[in-house]
Amino acid sequence: TWTVDSAGTGAWHVGEKPDPRSIEVAHKYGIDITDQRARKFAVSDFASYDRILVMDSSNFQDVMAMAQSDEDRNKVDLIMNYVEKGRNINVPDPYWDDNGFEKVYEMLNQACDRILEAYL
Repeated sequence: TWTVDSAGTGAWHVGEKPDPRSIEVAHKYGIDITDQRARKFAVSDFASYDRILVMDSSNFQDVMAMAQSDEDRNKVDLIMNYVEKGRNINVPDPYWDDNGFEKVYEMLNQACDRILEAYL
């Protein structure tokens, strides 16, 4: 059984729905994220999850700073390293580019395919 969750490293949008452009792109691909609400990553997430996948180097640094052990640190990686191992490619913040939401979806969809290949 897999449990997948999403969290940010900042608290700016805690409790809010996803950006309407994100909802629109997800809907285009048959995914309903309208009930999702933003939450902040917590130290307790290290105990709750086997892998902590982050979108960019800033999130990586923020999460690593919260790690309390080597075991915690070993759980953290950039999600795009599943596509291009060791390249440390950042997923861009789509907020400033209306077309960026489609690009981010495509990047994450590709990464999720590779994650499934790696663990199934």
